[in-house]
Amino acid sequence: MGNGLSDQTPILSSLPSFQSFHIVILGLDSAGKTTVLYRLQFNEFVNTVPTKGFNTEKIKVTLGNSKTVTFHFWDVGGQEKLRPLWKSYTRCTDGIVFVVDSVDVERMEEAKTELHKITRISENQGVPVLIIANKQDLRNSLSLSEIEKMLAMGELSSSTPWHLQPTCAIIGDGLKEGLEKLHDMIIKRRKMLRQQKKKR
Repeated sequence: MGNGLSDQTPILSSLPSFQSFHIVILGLDSAGKTTVLYRLQFNEFVNTVPTKGFNTEKIKVTLGNSKTVTFHFWDVGGQEKLRPLWKSYTRCTDGIVFVVDSVDVERMEEAKTELHKITRISENQGVPVLIIANKQDLRNSLSLSEIEKMLAMGELSSSTPWHLQPTCAIIGDGLKEGLEKLHDMIIKRRKMLRQQKKKR
C-alpha cells in the first residue's frame, strides 16, 4: 500500500480528539440561538431567557452515516453591547453557526452587517459558516432566496464556505441537516489545511 503514512490516517482521524469540534453560535438577540442549542442538547423545546454572557454545552450528535460527533457549542449573547466580544469566542473555532430570525425583516440588514463583520476578521478567514434561517414554520417568514439576498451571501469572501439551512428550532426541523453540512465543510477545510501544510 505505498508509504506507511496513508495507512495511518484512518486511525488518526478516528481518535476522539479529532472528532470534537469547537462551534460558536452567533446572531442578533432573539434570533433563537439558545433555543437551537437546547433543542440539540435535550431534543425538546426549552423556554429560554436572553443570554447575558454565553452558554456552553458539549453535545454528541449522530450524523447521517451513523457516526457520532461531539460538538462543543458556545452560544454567545446577541445584544449590541455583547457583539464586540464575538471575535474572542471565534478565535480558533472550527465553525460558526449564525442564526437569523426569518420573520424579522427590519433587522435583516443589521444581521447582514454582523455576519459580514465576523467573517472578515483575519482569524475567521475560511472558517465554515452555517446560517440557520430560524422560524421557517411561521407564515410570514422570508424565503431562503430572500434571506440569501438580504444577507448578501454572494458577497462573503470566496474563502468562506457557507450553507443556508431552513429550520424551526422549537421543533428541531432542519437542525441536524444543517449540522451535517457544517461537519462536511469543516472536514473538507481540515483536509485542505493538512494538504497545504504538506506542500510547505
